Amino acid sequence: MSYLRISTHPTIFSEPLSPQEALANIAALLGLPHVRPVSELDGFLDAYRQVTGGLSARGNLVPDAHLATILFQHGVRTLYSHDRDFRKFPSLELRDPFV
Repeated sequence: MSYLRISTHPTIFSEPLSPQEALANIAALLGLPHVRPVSELDGFLDAYRQVTGGLSARGNLVPDAHLATILFQHGVRTLYSHDRDFRKFPSLELRDPFV
């Protein structure tokens, strides 16, 4: 969903993707044999509380906390992102792919 939001956003890109183009990209990615989608598991709310711990997760940090919790539930500890807000989550090691 974040990819759809960002790749189709007219203020982020001068020529954003159409929703159909963005969905086609996601379908192609999910069609690869080594790619699997992840989502909330049972106990998500408790895991969310654990991941957000002492943070005040509100506003724009909520979608990041949501993703950090899904990754936590699936045992993913490294996230490649340029979004520095993910550094707020001790459960994640953030690696900037542009560095």
